[in-house]
Amino acid sequence: MIIHSAFFIRSSPSLKQCPDPVKPEFGFIGRSNVGKSSLINMLTGNSRLAKISGNPGKTRTINHFLINGSWYLVDLPGYGFARVPVKMREKWIKSVEEYILKRQNLVCLFVLLDSRHKPQKSDMSFMESLGRNEIPFARVFTKSDKLSAIALEKSIHYYDSEMLKIWESLPVTFISSTINKTGTEEILGFIEETINNFSNAV
Repeated sequence: MIIHSAFFIRSSPSLKQCPDPVKPEFGFIGRSNVGKSSLINMLTGNSRLAKISGNPGKTRTINHFLINGSWYLVDLPGYGFARVPVKMREKWIKSVEEYILKRQNLVCLFVLLDSRHKPQKSDMSFMESLGRNEIPFARVFTKSDKLSAIALEKSIHYYDSEMLKIWESLPVTFISSTINKTGTEEILGFIEETINNFSNAV
């Protein structure tokens, strides 16, 4: 897939304010500071599309970007640590949960995982919740350039081993690096194939 256009459409504090559900959507989510905005900018080829911040918790709304005029890329608030009041964080969680569980045109959710860290409880429980609710998702291991090839392989293998303790099979998995531009072709190819399957099923 080649990205010809990518435009910011709307920031929505809740599901009710989101654009009409008439186009396929792909959500991006992960722990705070996992590199979500950088990945979105890499995929779209626009370094200024999603705002990048060194402060965790920058994304506070459901942000829709229209890609090629045919599908939405959705930047969701991160979960985990963020320097914000508890009530505000709880509000984010509620709006994100509602979006994930009720958005009928959400085709796939990309769950971003920092390849440098061991499986985090929040990541594991979040993916388990997606599985229980039958929400299609894929894993994206970010910041792969920070590890050697051997260390990266060990990190992902450890993640797989932990997940297979309760999962019958593993989700689709991608490896990315915004420094080396790794993963762009694979992720966009997956999105294109998924859109085609989604369109044929409608």
